[in-house]
Amino acid sequence: MRLKKSSFWSKIPNWVWLLISLAVAVAIWLLASYKWPTIFATPGMVFSALVDKASSGILWEHIWASLSRVLTGFAIAFVVSIPVAFLMAWYDPFRHVVEPWIQFVRNIPPLAYVFLIIAALGVGQVSKVTVIFIAAFLVMVITIYQGVKGVDTTLIKAARVLGAKQSDIFFKITIPASTPFILVAARLGLSTAMTTLMASEIVGGDRGLGMMIQQASSYFQRDVMLMGIILLGVIGICFEKIVRFLERRFTGWQETIQQ
Repeated sequence: MRLKKSSFWSKIPNWVWLLISLAVAVAIWLLASYKWPTIFATPGMVFSALVDKASSGILWEHIWASLSRVLTGFAIAFVVSIPVAFLMAWYDPFRHVVEPWIQFVRNIPPLAYVFLIIAALGVGQVSKVTVIFIAAFLVMVITIYQGVKGVDTTLIKAARVLGAKQSDIFFKITIPASTPFILVAARLGLSTAMTTLMASEIVGGDRGLGMMIQQASSYFQRDVMLMGIILLGVIGICFEKIVRFLERRFTGWQETIQQ
C-alpha cells in the first residue's frame, strides 16, 4: 500500500503557525485602529497602558481579585457537581427531583439573576463567587451526568456476572470510564466561570478585570479597556491549556486503545 505523502503545510512547525497567526492578528488590529481610531486603540497604546498599570501595582490587584473569584467559584462548583451528577445517574428518584430545576436554571443567563444574588448577598466577594459557582456548576453537572450515563453497560453486566459488588462497579468501572467527561466538564466549567466573571464584576466592587474594563469604558479609556479584554483572553487560554494537559495525562490510555 502506498503511503500518502505529507503536504507542504504539514511540514511547517506549530510555533511557526503561531507566529503567523499572531502576525495576522496584529495586522488586523492595526487596520482596525486605523479605520476606527475612536474605538480601537493601537497596540502601542495598549502596551503603554499595560506597563503603566503593572508598574503602579493596580493591575496585579485587579488580576488577583478576578482570579480568586474564578478559581474559588469553579473549585466549589467542581466539588459539588461530581457527587450530584453521580447521584442523578445512579438514583432515579434523585434525578427526577433535581434535573428539571438544573435544566430550568441552566437556560437562564447569569446576568438575569446576578442582580437578585447581589441584592441578597451584597456587592462583596461572596455574591460574585456565588454567581460564578452557579454558572459553572450547571454546565459541569450536566456534562458529568451524561458521561456517567454513557458508561458501557456491557462492562457493568460482565462485572456483575463475575461477582463484582456494587461498590466495585462504581469505583473500578464507572469512575474510570467517567474521568474523561469529568475533565471535559472542568474545561467547560472554567470557560463558563471566565465568561460569568464579567457579569459578576460589572455590577459593583472596586477590584477585578471586569470592573477595570467597565470603569475604562465609562471614561472612554480605549487602551485600558482593550488591555483588560486581552488579559481575560490570555487567562482563559492558560486555563484551557492546563486542563488539556491534565486530559492528556489522565486519559492518554483512551488514545492508545483506539489506535
